[in-house]
Amino acid sequence: MFPRSRAAGTAPQDTRVRSLWRDRDFGVFWAAQTLSVAGDSFAYIAVPLLVLQATGSVAQMGLLTGISGAASVGAGIFAGILVDRFDRRSLLICCDLARLVLYAVIPLAWAMGPQVGVLYVVLPAAEAVGMVFQVTYVAAVRNLVGEEQITEANGRLYATSAAAGILGPVLAGVMAGHFGLTTAIAINAASFAVSAVAVYLIRIDRRQAPAPTGAGTRAAEPDTPMPDVGGTVAREKRAWQELLAGVRFLWANPVLRTLTILLSFFIFLTLGLTDIVIYRLKHDLGQSDSTVGTVLGAAAVGTVAGALLVARLRQRLGFGPCWIGAQSVCGLAIAGIGSVGTSWGVAALMGVYLGCVSVAGICSMSLRQQVTPDHLLGRVTSAFWTIHFSMGPVGAAGLSWVAARFGATTVCVIAGTGCLLIAVAALFTPARRRHPERVVADT
Repeated sequence: MFPRSRAAGTAPQDTRVRSLWRDRDFGVFWAAQTLSVAGDSFAYIAVPLLVLQATGSVAQMGLLTGISGAASVGAGIFAGILVDRFDRRSLLICCDLARLVLYAVIPLAWAMGPQVGVLYVVLPAAEAVGMVFQVTYVAAVRNLVGEEQITEANGRLYATSAAAGILGPVLAGVMAGHFGLTTAIAINAASFAVSAVAVYLIRIDRRQAPAPTGAGTRAAEPDTPMPDVGGTVAREKRAWQELLAGVRFLWANPVLRTLTILLSFFIFLTLGLTDIVIYRLKHDLGQSDSTVGTVLGAAAVGTVAGALLVARLRQRLGFGPCWIGAQSVCGLAIAGIGSVGTSWGVAALMGVYLGCVSVAGICSMSLRQQVTPDHLLGRVTSAFWTIHFSMGPVGAAGLSWVAARFGATTVCVIAGTGCLLIAVAALFTPARRRHPERVVADT
C-alpha cells in the first residue's frame, strides 16, 4: 500500500506505477463493499415499498426518509471524532454488526403483521450508524491506497458498487413480488455480516490516534491555550474544539466552503428523489413492484458509467468543469423524469442523473481527501456530511408533501430547476477552478 511504500523510501515514480489490482487489502475491501451494496440495495427498494404497501401514503414515505436523514445528520456531528480517535477498522466492523442487528429486527417484527412504528425506530438508528460507517469508510480508503490514486480507487469502488446495485434492485423487485418485502430486507441484514468478516481480514495502516487531550486537533493553531485536563471546563472546551475542527477547516478552504454550501441545497432538492420516482412509477404510471426494481436497477448503469469515467474526465477537464457540468445535466435529467411517460424513459433519465451524481460526488470527495490532513480527515468528512445533509430531511419531507398535493411532475420541475441554478451559481465561485488541489498545495 502507498503509505508503507513512502515510509520505506520508495521513489514517487515507483509509487505511481503500482497497480491497485495487486493490493490485497484494497481488493478484499473492494469486494466486500461491492457485496454489501448489492445487499443494501434490497432495502433501498423494499423499505419505501413496505411503507407504501402498509399506508398507501407518499407523505409517509417522505416523512420516514426525513426522520432517518435527521438521525444521520445528528450522528455526523460526532462521527468524525470517533473516526479520528479510534481504530478505523474496528469502527467499520462495529457499524456493520450494528446494522446487521437493526435490519434483522424488521422482518422479525413484521412476522406479526405490519409494524410501521418499528420502521420509525430502526431506520433512523440504522442511518445514524451508517453515517459513522461512511465517515470511517472515506478515511479508510485513503489509508488503504494513499492520495496519489484516491480518485481511481473511489471510481472503482463506486463503479462496482453501482454494478452490484444494478442487479440488486432487480432481484429485490423479484424477491418482493414472490417472497415478500421483508425477505429482501433480511438479505440486506445478512450482507452486513459479510462486510464485517471481510474488513476483519484486512489491515488499515494509519498514524497513531491523537491523544485524548486533543493534541494535533488544531495543528494550524499551535498558540491556542489548553486548560487543565482535569477540569470540567477543559473537557467541554476540548469537545467543542474537536467538533468544530472539521468545520473550521472547511470554512478556511474557499473551494470546500463553496462546495459544502452548494451541495447542501442540492441534497435538499434530491434526497427524496427515489421516493418521488417510486411514487411516479407506482401511482402515475401504474407499474408493479418488479418493474420498479427493474427500472431503478437499470438506472444504476449510469452510476457505473460515471464512476468509470470520472478519473479520466477530471484529469482532462479539471475539477470545476466536471463538477459544474455534472450538476447541470442532473438538473435537466430530473426535470425530464417528471414529463416522460414511460417506465423506460424514467429509467434512462434516472440513469443520466445517477451518472452525473457519481461524477460530481467522486470529484468532491476525492478533493476533500486530497487536501485534508489525515488527523483531520474524519472530522472534516463528518462536518461536511453533517452540514451537507442537514437540509436533506426537510427537503425530502417537503417535496413528498408537494408530490402528494400537486403530483410528481411538479416536484421534478422544481428540483430540476433548482439543480440548474446551483450549477449557474458555481460559475461565480472558486469551485470553477480546474485544479483546486494544486492551489491548496502551493499555499
